[in-house]
Amino acid sequence: FDPKLILMDEPLGALDKQLREHMQFEIKHIADNLGITVVYVTHDQTEALTMSDRVAVFEDGRIQQLAPPDELYEAPKNSFVAQFIGENNTMEGMVQEINGDIAIVKLDDGSLIDAKPVNVHKAGERTLVSIRPERVEINPTLGENAHTLKAEVLEFIYMGDIFRTRLRVAGNDNFVVKTRNAPDQERLKPGQRIEIGWLPEDCRALDA
Repeated sequence: FDPKLILMDEPLGALDKQLREHMQFEIKHIADNLGITVVYVTHDQTEALTMSDRVAVFEDGRIQQLAPPDELYEAPKNSFVAQFIGENNTMEGMVQEINGDIAIVKLDDGSLIDAKPVNVHKAGERTLVSIRPERVEINPTLGENAHTLKAEVLEFIYMGDIFRTRLRVAGNDNFVVKTRNAPDQERLKPGQRIEIGWLPEDCRALDA
């Protein structure tokens, strides 16, 4: 019995968290050491990113993107992939102009931001701007290229290794920022008004 291809259909679904994480690495190491190709079916996005050399994201039976995990997470090709893989902040707006690899977007609340155009092509197009929670800084020190917006703290959640803060930003009440649990990291309180920022290259203008 020497297969060239193995299909695994959610084999770890019934395991508790620690054993499941341990088995993810075990299966990956076995497959790598034996040189076997494994097609691994899972609804767990973290599991898919952890175990795979390439990930296929399906919608209605069609592949939306097939790419290595880091490319899938950091460079989604459309808004479906961006929202399906990992946690993602989105803001709606309209493209004002596109200059090379920068799109100027006017958000629905009137704010202007720069974003990397992905599958928008001209001024006047509606767009869904995407930014990952861990790419956002609170009271940022990102330099002169960073974009900043005013925000109001709605909820602060202690998660052990990270802090998860839900904000109201540009009319969006579900804008999330993730920061590491560090001695110098402020634990924000509901009602606080702060400034947040990110680099334009971390912000993507996708189809609406």
